[in-house]
Amino acid sequence: MFKKIMLATDGSEHSARSAKYAIELAEKFDGKIEIVYAVDGQTSKTDVLHHANKFEVEKKRKDKIKAVKDLLEVSGVDFDTKILHGEAGPAIVSHANENEFDCVVIGSRGLNNLQTLILGSVSHKVAKRADCPVLIVK
Repeated sequence: MFKKIMLATDGSEHSARSAKYAIELAEKFDGKIEIVYAVDGQTSKTDVLHHANKFEVEKKRKDKIKAVKDLLEVSGVDFDTKILHGEAGPAIVSHANENEFDCVVIGSRGLNNLQTLILGSVSHKVAKRADCPVLIVK
């Protein structure tokens, strides 16, 4: 049922919690997880301005997803990682739909109603637009 699982992460505590649910799904259905981390234009610019070379930028991005990767390595679940470029919500949705994932697992930042109304939330955007089931972990 859930053989191909996308785990969207941003390096936060919320995404580490969501990784545990993705691992449970993968173990239950003998699935594979793809960890995705989206880098928007502003973050890319900041990274380039504050780091001497592309290797430092790449290391910084890998460090962001290290905690999630460590959890998956310990679990023994088969996984890959992918860095997406673009605004997080649309980039995750596009990747999920183009690659026909069975499920997307994503953490919720816990915005209040006003913040969600003004800012929108990545998890909400993904849930509304992805063609597959989306598990939002609070």
